Amino acid sequence: MNDFFKDLKVVELAGVLAGPSVGYFFAELGATVIKIENPKTNGDITRSWKSKKEDPKSKTSAYFWSVNALKEFVSLDLTQKNDLKELHEIIKSTDIIISNYKKGDDKKLKVDYPTLSKINPKLIYASINGFGVDSPRTAYDLILQAESGFMFMNGEANSIPTKMPVALIDLLAGHQLKEAILIALLKRAKEKKGSYISVSLFDSAIASLANQATNWLIGNQLPVASGSLHPNIAPYGELFLTKDKQYITFAIGSNKQFEALCSVINNNSLARDPKFLSNQNRIKNRQELYSIINNHISTYFFKDIFKACEKMEVPIGKIRNMKEVFELPEAKLLLREVKDGKEKKQVLTSIGFKFLK
Repeated sequence: MNDFFKDLKVVELAGVLAGPSVGYFFAELGATVIKIENPKTNGDITRSWKSKKEDPKSKTSAYFWSVNALKEFVSLDLTQKNDLKELHEIIKSTDIIISNYKKGDDKKLKVDYPTLSKINPKLIYASINGFGVDSPRTAYDLILQAESGFMFMNGEANSIPTKMPVALIDLLAGHQLKEAILIALLKRAKEKKGSYISVSLFDSAIASLANQATNWLIGNQLPVASGSLHPNIAPYGELFLTKDKQYITFAIGSNKQFEALCSVINNNSLARDPKFLSNQNRIKNRQELYSIINNHISTYFFKDIFKACEKMEVPIGKIRNMKEVFELPEAKLLLREVKDGKEKKQVLTSIGFKFLK
């Protein structure tokens, strides 16, 4: 599978995270991905987004490498006639363009769909924007988290609105653009012509609200910040502290799983209590239920409760920091090594699926 797209050529006219995440996906599957960078800005702005512990002498940030490994980097100033001509020459043999220009900027630079599709009629032009192709608004993931309701819902109860720690809207938009491109490739195989695709961060964010949206649209319940608690299931998301001070959480989605959890903590009578017999009752009485379960969990060491839960098929998770995450053998399988000049770096794969047959 690593060379599935080896005959595909992708040109990336995009920066930061959403667009480049799409380019990285195709690069990992064997495509030739050419990232066009503006020499006036020293390339993608994320090259300079270094955390405080990074080497200030390094040419690129850790952030940049999260979605830019395996690409070819070409420096072109598209305001210069010769550089634009070079890009147009590259476009003649290109399959996919990934862009994220603000409204009108693509036309000014002569890299808009009408211009490039004349050069290459089979071109798939995939555009990411903030609020739609007709909106001039500058959009970053943070702005979309604010505008789409995610920040309002995120955080602890009664806390101020809180940003998610990963630019999730960017990544969701990237995934949706991948899907659209794959459909466009199928369409091109049938119809022998290209496509113009647009994915907005706003549309992707709204489309990803899932049950929180229908809780409002159908259930008339306004989603509010409630920490990691689930509005439709209990116990789900509450944090419990074990005897050896490890935080764990449970995702109890059925009566069967609740009964199994009660068995694990040696309190079968809890599963027969009318206040906790149904999921809806458990939601109504979740604070009391939390206190009871927490008292039991505090008497167990993590390894013991984890083992017992696995045996009884109770969904349990330990709250892990990043160091602990990448000590897991499963996480190590998702790492790849890339070269940055003479230096070797570890980055994550963008591919979360496996072809088993």
